[in-house]
Amino acid sequence: MIAQSGHLDERDAEWLHQLVGDWQVVADLAFADLVLWLPTEDGDFVAAAHCRPSTAATVHYQDIVGQQPSEVRRALMAQTMADRGIHVRADPQGRASLPMREVLLPVVCAGRMLGVLTREVGLPTSRVPSRLDVSYIEIADVLCGMISRGEFPQQGAPTGSRRGAPRVGDGLVRLDPEGRVIYASPNALSNFHRLGVIGELKGQVLGEVVTSLIEDHSTVEETMAVVVMGRAAWRTEIESRGVTLTLRAVPLTENGERRGALLLCRDVSEVRRRERELITKDATIREIHHRVKNNLQTVSALLRLQSRRSPNPETQAALDEAERRVSTIAMVHETLSQGLDEVVDFDEVFGRLLRLAADVASQDSSVSTVVDGTFGKVGAEAATSLAVVLTELVSNAVEHGLAGRTGTVKVRAARSGPELEVTVSDDGVGIEDGRVLSGLGTQIVETLVKGELNGSIEWRRRDEGGTEVALSAWIGVPGQIVRRF
Repeated sequence: MIAQSGHLDERDAEWLHQLVGDWQVVADLAFADLVLWLPTEDGDFVAAAHCRPSTAATVHYQDIVGQQPSEVRRALMAQTMADRGIHVRADPQGRASLPMREVLLPVVCAGRMLGVLTREVGLPTSRVPSRLDVSYIEIADVLCGMISRGEFPQQGAPTGSRRGAPRVGDGLVRLDPEGRVIYASPNALSNFHRLGVIGELKGQVLGEVVTSLIEDHSTVEETMAVVVMGRAAWRTEIESRGVTLTLRAVPLTENGERRGALLLCRDVSEVRRRERELITKDATIREIHHRVKNNLQTVSALLRLQSRRSPNPETQAALDEAERRVSTIAMVHETLSQGLDEVVDFDEVFGRLLRLAADVASQDSSVSTVVDGTFGKVGAEAATSLAVVLTELVSNAVEHGLAGRTGTVKVRAARSGPELEVTVSDDGVGIEDGRVLSGLGTQIVETLVKGELNGSIEWRRRDEGGTEVALSAWIGVPGQIVRRF
């Protein structure tokens, strides 16, 4: 939509993006639909964005983005662009034959006209506006005036996606230039009462009220003072007696001079409690992985000591293999203990495992290793089994396939979603035709591949010499629960 207006540069586009990102407040306060109209190169207008209120029924049940205005509205928009004034139009037909009131105001950025904003609301039939309605509409009028003068949206406004961001319906407080409460909505009163405010809030300086509620041991954000006084378009949180209140300030200005502020507030105690629980859970999981890694490394060291003291070469070899398998599992848990997610960057882990397995198994020979392809992210459950399987395959290729010779072990990985295809090949002596592999390492690999990875494995002799092991595994999608039938 912005590209259709040839007169808008990057700064203008950024301003419009900020406006659209923050105009839900205006729509909720005005109980009205907001439509942004941008002029096109052919002299017409196009609806570039639309916002529906969450405090009232919409007047547009269909999406109008991309539509062009009627002749009457086009003429009034052109007049608004020309005189930069605010115009009011009553449409007895409106939308769906319902009477509608429409306010047209210019959208200005640094003195330049960017487009027209229409504030459209269905005319009430017999309902008498309440005190809340009147207060909301008064603030909406102020914000619309700021838009027409280029004072809204405000630079540095907290329009991010932080959880618990307050909206109009969560609670609203209006302050005068001195920070004194002029009006507080019922939801805002409830929020501050839960925080510890006793009695009437209207007429009090909000900064003094909040200061009296803060406990001595509480942590106070640096932005709290300017937010509760309405002096900057920032956001802060107040915590007292187990209740957490998030506040967002919107200074109300007129020609650059501050005329008060709008404060939106929301009780986010439950949200923050759940976030703390998640943080505690993540820390606990990381600590568990760290302790498992330490315990496995202790077991590995004990096996290494036992191997050195054993006089039997066969016993030494068996203990060395057991120590290598335990070290492989410990390395996976070490990686898991360093991150927040139960996901492993397996390319990084396998690079370390490959060097370890090849160096240990090729003490009497010169073996080079080659990795082709990537494994990607692998879930914790599959990562441990996959690491043990690949370590066994590489060790077997070096110890038995090359058997003290100089050669190369190549690992090729191909990932397609939750499915993984891996081949481990060597250029050694190769397996004999018809030979049945029944060693402990082979049994471990087959058990893990078929039982834990829901896959299959096949050993075969290469035509050019050596052995190739083809492995297929179902490692799931990280972050999702996947079942294969």
